[in-house]
Amino acid sequence: MTTETAYAELVARLKRSHVLGTVNGLLGWDEQVNLPPDSADLRAEQLAVMAELQHAAASDPRLGELLAELEGRDGSPAFAEASAGRPGKGTAGPAVPPYQLTADQQVVLQRARRDYDRVVKLPPEFVREKARHNSQTFHAWADCKARSDFAGYAPFLQKQLELAKQEAAYLGYAAAPYDYLIDRHDPGMTAAVIERLFAELKTDLVPLMREIVSSPVKARTDFLRGFPVAPQREFLRAVTERLGFNYRRGRIDVSLHPFCEGSGADIRMTTRFDENNPLNSLFGSIHETGHGLYEQGLPLEHQGTPLGQAVGMGVHESQSRLWENQVARGRAFWRFFEPRFRETFPAQLRAVSSDELYLTVNAVRPTLIRVDADEVTYNLHIILRFELEKRLLAGMLVVADLPAAWNALAQELLGLTPPNDREGVLQDVHWSGGMFGYFPSYCIGNMMAAQLWHQVRKEFPGLEEDFACGDFSRLLGWLRRQIHAQGRRHDTQELVRVVTGEPLTPRHLLHYLRERYLPLYRA
Repeated sequence: MTTETAYAELVARLKRSHVLGTVNGLLGWDEQVNLPPDSADLRAEQLAVMAELQHAAASDPRLGELLAELEGRDGSPAFAEASAGRPGKGTAGPAVPPYQLTADQQVVLQRARRDYDRVVKLPPEFVREKARHNSQTFHAWADCKARSDFAGYAPFLQKQLELAKQEAAYLGYAAAPYDYLIDRHDPGMTAAVIERLFAELKTDLVPLMREIVSSPVKARTDFLRGFPVAPQREFLRAVTERLGFNYRRGRIDVSLHPFCEGSGADIRMTTRFDENNPLNSLFGSIHETGHGLYEQGLPLEHQGTPLGQAVGMGVHESQSRLWENQVARGRAFWRFFEPRFRETFPAQLRAVSSDELYLTVNAVRPTLIRVDADEVTYNLHIILRFELEKRLLAGMLVVADLPAAWNALAQELLGLTPPNDREGVLQDVHWSGGMFGYFPSYCIGNMMAAQLWHQVRKEFPGLEEDFACGDFSRLLGWLRRQIHAQGRRHDTQELVRVVTGEPLTPRHLLHYLRERYLPLYRA
């Protein structure tokens, strides 16, 4: 078998595994959007079967054989195969240069090897059990959250914690399960790296928050009443299309917890609506659109291979948070969209000035709910979850004591104590899917978004004037080239260094927050 043939077979098998994964993702999307309430048991079995099939494809011994064959040949002095232009069998022809893998193909080989070496260590029965339990735990979470019943949810969460530790042990991380779970979401990251970044951020963020919260300047919220859902939906569709989301390859629906699922060829986003909080659905939708734009920007021709996949969740969150915050909470964005917003809701906004509306868009007020949090306090919600996950995975905190630990940290960091578990420990969907190690990605994403924002504004000094004209193409084009087109060439920290010329740091996030919010809240 020639190297070209072996590489082509490798790519075909990687893409088949990817397609099976997208089917699994689509079942998960449908579970949260359309599934009839009494069909959960069947869906759990469907997801378990699909997870097993995808795992079988990803751990197929033939993949291992192809990887070994290509690794043995590439760069070998003895390797002198002809390239695709060689003459046909039995035909004499001129000598052709040896075929070696290109730099892009080497990226595929290296990343595919890492993925394969991990997936083969997970037994099929474990994969099946975990997928089934993820589905069962999601429905338990939705039910228990509605009733604020942590005791009813605790056994499901306990098993998720055990499964997470078991998975880490299979991968050789029995002594450091949280490092494995973090690396799974953000390759190259560890708990120690995140702890250092978070400590540096927290040192300046807490006094900054207190300075802003203690300001006599307060954003109005009294007018956020009576915004019908239908025009909200129409407005956010217009906004997300203008940002660049391709609805011919995606859609947006409603779910209990907003999310984005799918790959570049088929993106499923969700949001949720509140007639008395229209900004929640708007910014939530822009956030998910950031995820969708990233997926739609990954090279479609490489879909299913590491060249067509996202780096990790920190980079993913940098894309969603940049569009949601740096762009959509900025004055230039509202100079363009405010007239349309007022045209859509004339009665509701009649007595609200432009400055008042802009301050409301950038309201800073500690809240119990992470997804409702403003930019200034949001990262404290993530630090809270990071601290709890660290303790859970280290065995320093048991599931039964989680609500009390949550409430104590909420009081310490935010100055608020949840009145019930629905507004505290049960508020997020992530642990119901076993996604320990995911929460730090949000804060990593915020740091990276601010660092990217600093860089792109250096390269395009008049960028925000584009936004005031409704043109977001220069920013999107820059992100396409610098982030999206890179696929998984670099791990998280390396990508930041390549694009911005410096390591990941909270310094740019703190500078951005001061630059935007202190002028607004100085009396």
